[in-house]
Amino acid sequence: MYKVADLFAGVGGVALAFKNAGFSISWANEFDKDACKTYKTNFSHTLLEQDIRSININQLPKIEVITAGFPCQPFSISGYRKGFEDKRGNLFFEILKFIDFFKPKCVFLENVKNLKTHDNGRTFKTIISELCNRNYFSKSMVLNTCDYSDIPQNRERIYIVAFCDKKLADNFSFPEKSNNLRNIESFFESNVEDKYYYYNSKYYEILKKEMNNKNTFYQWRRVYLRENKNGLCPTLTANMGTGGHNVPLILDEKDIRKLTPRECFRLQGFPDSFILPDISNSSLYKQAGNSVTIPVIKKIAYKILESLNYQKNSLNNETYNENTGF
Repeated sequence: MYKVADLFAGVGGVALAFKNAGFSISWANEFDKDACKTYKTNFSHTLLEQDIRSININQLPKIEVITAGFPCQPFSISGYRKGFEDKRGNLFFEILKFIDFFKPKCVFLENVKNLKTHDNGRTFKTIISELCNRNYFSKSMVLNTCDYSDIPQNRERIYIVAFCDKKLADNFSFPEKSNNLRNIESFFESNVEDKYYYYNSKYYEILKKEMNNKNTFYQWRRVYLRENKNGLCPTLTANMGTGGHNVPLILDEKDIRKLTPRECFRLQGFPDSFILPDISNSSLYKQAGNSVTIPVIKKIAYKILESLNYQKNSLNNETYNENTGF
């Protein structure tokens, strides 16, 4: 099994996706204390709970794949979009240190869609150029969760896959679209606590009047209610726990409410066997919003594995031909 290092690991969405695709997670790194608690609750491999800039690379086991969902806020439309001027944006260059040291066969990067157009495309060009300077061959694509999984969430992310060998890159392709979305009610919990309902909201009367569809999501957009007529959940965000227009609303059998943390994790593809520790709901909402859609990344991981195995099989065939003369 190919060994993976999971940088900016969050709660382990990327790790879980790669593990389920057939990779072995060797070690990971995360700085946020609450995210670390969730990660350690669900995984047994080594987690380096520290700033990535303070890690002693020389003491780490060798790996063959590096994954990194590096901080997206510097490039996000909803953020300040300072890019590499933001210290969080500069963390991309920390990833390069790991690439330089380990020289992995493959590098997998995930970020917001806006990364590709940030600073008139110069940010993205810099990332690809830095990889190219290290003799990595890159392919990238923006994938929407609702187009590449059965999860009804509108979540566009850019994925960059870089290989140390051009043949590996040539044999890699992103997954095909799939249009078989699950019913939104399949993601909902039953017997939800009253604290999630909007009985006491100052907007309750307006919501009650306009929310009449149980098969879609709504959002309160500061001065009006928006119905997502396509039936998709809006992009889950890190600040859903703070209220406002970032909160997806639903109408269930009981009344109007927001999603529970478990439902948010389900809408990212986490199984119910994934344990949510005893921490604040605001932290859990943040973790779900900051995470990744597991089924999408699992499909990409399968494609990476196919490419890596293609090279292995090719080398085995060459050895066989040399030994047999055929």
